[in-house]
Amino acid sequence: MAHSQFAQFLEEATTTDDQADSPLGRDCLYGLYTSWCFLHQRTPRAESSFWAAMKKRHIHPGSNGLRMTGPAAADYIMASYPGVV
Repeated sequence: MAHSQFAQFLEEATTTDDQADSPLGRDCLYGLYTSWCFLHQRTPRAESSFWAAMKKRHIHPGSNGLRMTGPAAADYIMASYPGVV
């Protein structure tokens, strides 16, 4: 069975932390996805498609227990806060 783009994104760019005080919110999670797509030279799907896929996986903004990890996290942070470096 083919591994979907969204499943691969979740596997490579997120980690779970059920005790997370501030899980990834709506903008942050989609932004992380677009960074992941950029790094993998893939065209991001529309935000509505992304959230439909997340809903199927029972992932909701603000109550998902997800944290960023990996190269996509670094890319997202650098793109979001260019004055950091």
